[in-house]
Amino acid sequence: MLPPMWQDSQPVKSLLGRLTHAALGCEAPARDDALTLLGSSDDELMNVVASAYEVRRTFFGNRVKLNFLLSMKTGLCPEDCQYCSQRRDSTADILKYPMVDEAVCVEAADRAVAAGAKRLCMVASGRGPTPHELEQVTANVRAVKAKHPELEICACLGLLAEGHATQLKEAGVYAYNHNLNTSEKHYDAICGTHTFADRIETVGRVAAEGLSPCSGALFGMGESHEDIVDLAFDLRRLQPDSVPVNFLIPIDGTPLKGRWELTPQRCLRILALYRFFFPDVELRIAGGRELHLRSLQPFGLMIANSIFAGDYLTTEGQPAGTDRQMIADLGFEIEGTDEDTLPRQRPDMVHLRNRGIGTDLPANA
Repeated sequence: MLPPMWQDSQPVKSLLGRLTHAALGCEAPARDDALTLLGSSDDELMNVVASAYEVRRTFFGNRVKLNFLLSMKTGLCPEDCQYCSQRRDSTADILKYPMVDEAVCVEAADRAVAAGAKRLCMVASGRGPTPHELEQVTANVRAVKAKHPELEICACLGLLAEGHATQLKEAGVYAYNHNLNTSEKHYDAICGTHTFADRIETVGRVAAEGLSPCSGALFGMGESHEDIVDLAFDLRRLQPDSVPVNFLIPIDGTPLKGRWELTPQRCLRILALYRFFFPDVELRIAGGRELHLRSLQPFGLMIANSIFAGDYLTTEGQPAGTDRQMIADLGFEIEGTDEDTLPRQRPDMVHLRNRGIGTDLPANA
């Protein structure tokens, strides 16, 4: 007779077998299986990670794609997204500045390439670009591509009107990011100035006009297991080429200040579920990974195949050298970079830095 612990694990092993088999065939998980995975216990977490890693390894081997983020315009946004420090009426202590010029963007591209990044994400706050802003963005992109033609450019400018994506593509933009963030059912709880349907429309327009669609999620905003699964199905219908997964940074001065509902284990289960939903799609751990995964970040990279190097829009990220060391320690390789350039020596002690978000991390977060 099997020991009790082995007996208890049999349903989860069977579940993971079904999820892995479906993912290797590029089929979506069954809804009940997806919900069961999210509700599985921490005792089963390493089995969940191992199953997701099998899928990751099949489609992406040991490769990691590095992305670098440039905020071309920060703050000054008329939208009311509850999670965002750049929202209207935000009292968050952030820099606010209008659209930067070509020189600033080229300098950021230089730093991206030096960090080993394959993609530069050029972001501007706001509901969507004005004609003048779109003109400046296309000029910025052309300047970057003139110096770094091999660098992928992903733009993120909010809602797009018809023809905007075409203009961006002609300037040299490869991809466009517009996250759905949360489920349609939960969307009204986090934003009142635009709708879930508005976001769906922009992602569809991006694909129709020839850009690579990038669309993902933000977790930690009070969503249920059902919301997480509903969003995964909605994203899968859009057929994005890359799916960034963000975890809420509850910044002082925003309505979601002090909201700590994620654990490293829950984050890993969410990442694993999205790997099963998007087996052959670039899955990126984006904002909040350092804060919420903490010492379990390497397990996150056994599931996802892409991360941001450096800082985010208004918060600090982990030093790029630390990311590169983590990648090397896992035996992974950075896409587009000579493997020999990864650190192989014992690193100096890296001291933890205060992230400056104004809220102490509770003991159970």
